[in-house]
Amino acid sequence: MYVDIADRKRLRLPVALLGTWGLTRLLLLLFVFKVFVFPGPDVTSDVSVIYHGWYEVLRDGTFPLADVTWQYPPAAALAILSPGALPFLDYASAFFVLALLADLVVLSLLRHAGGRPGRTPRGAWAWVVGVPLLGPTVYARYDVMVTAVAVAALLAGARRPRLMGALAGFGALLKVWPALLLVGAVQRRAWASAAVTVAALASLFAVTMPGAFAFLTFQGDRGTEVESLGALVFHVGRHFGWEGRVALNYGSIEFLGPFVKTVSTVALLLTVAAFGWLLLWRLRATRFLPHTLADAAFVAVLLFTVTSRVISPQYMVWLVGLAAVCLCFRASPMTLPATLVVVACLVTVLEFPVGFGHVVASDAYGMALLFTRNGLLVVAALTAALELWRTTAPPRAQLPAIPDQPTREKETLGSP
Repeated sequence: MYVDIADRKRLRLPVALLGTWGLTRLLLLLFVFKVFVFPGPDVTSDVSVIYHGWYEVLRDGTFPLADVTWQYPPAAALAILSPGALPFLDYASAFFVLALLADLVVLSLLRHAGGRPGRTPRGAWAWVVGVPLLGPTVYARYDVMVTAVAVAALLAGARRPRLMGALAGFGALLKVWPALLLVGAVQRRAWASAAVTVAALASLFAVTMPGAFAFLTFQGDRGTEVESLGALVFHVGRHFGWEGRVALNYGSIEFLGPFVKTVSTVALLLTVAAFGWLLLWRLRATRFLPHTLADAAFVAVLLFTVTSRVISPQYMVWLVGLAAVCLCFRASPMTLPATLVVVACLVTVLEFPVGFGHVVASDAYGMALLFTRNGLLVVAALTAALELWRTTAPPRAQLPAIPDQPTREKETLGSP
């Protein structure tokens, strides 16, 4: 049978993609199941101890109100309870299997999206390569499940705005940040669907499970997490007589002591400024292209991440997922920021869990890793923001005229 060169290339691509995914994910499973021991602290204890403890409380119909480390919106209970769907496995094993399935769902979505006209398989490759660079932490947190919902929402896009909105709303009740997916949505149906979904699910949780929104009160006394951008001030300060300390606080390793509240306040102000910039962008944007929805979401989550007082390693899973969606679009200008995020994943696994002792000690190696990783994220955020502005909010003089048609103020996704 004759097979032309183009057909051979199309055949090789999914084989190479799926083969790479299979080998790298097998390695991740071997690490989380402890067939091989990954360097650094055991990242699976969050599942076997913390998540399992929450599971025991949640299945009795209430949230873990006595545990201040429960800092998640109510739908997170579904992720924590999900291993119960596999009763033939112990809790941790079931969780790892479900994380693997969520990973596969993301790959399937990206692979399908990348095969359409004007699309590219780069997005699927970014996911396949970026995720294992983070090490076994990916399967030891529920963030990969949230990312699957977010990727599905963005790929639904303008074709199905109601579905996109519903998924974004559901994602926001899983872990808040997917609410940022709506930043670039131009159709009111997406916003309305998200609002209805959030209102319906939030009301259901509030009525059926006591303490659904207790997590809102557990954030106020947090310090500055040692891996965050603001923490760099204290890593340097420890070498010049800063008298604070590092401690386990609210479920993460944080800096506590003089000026911590000041730095945390500055981080909050930077987040407010970032949201202000996003609002200004929406007001000034005049060109909404098919990839703008994903680009805007990527920029928004990048800005939220770098200005946050906590940058946990699992946050990188969000960024890889959103970067991968952007790269599915051939015309997306996010290639450089997406590449920087993937590189930052490699540095992230070096600082956690491999070199976390050095990070906590604020030694030269630990500081070098943090400055590199956070520097990559800052450059990625600024570059992505500039590209988003350049491609969607150009000066009016640069807007192309449409021959023989009235000039439109906005090109909206999915317009008839």
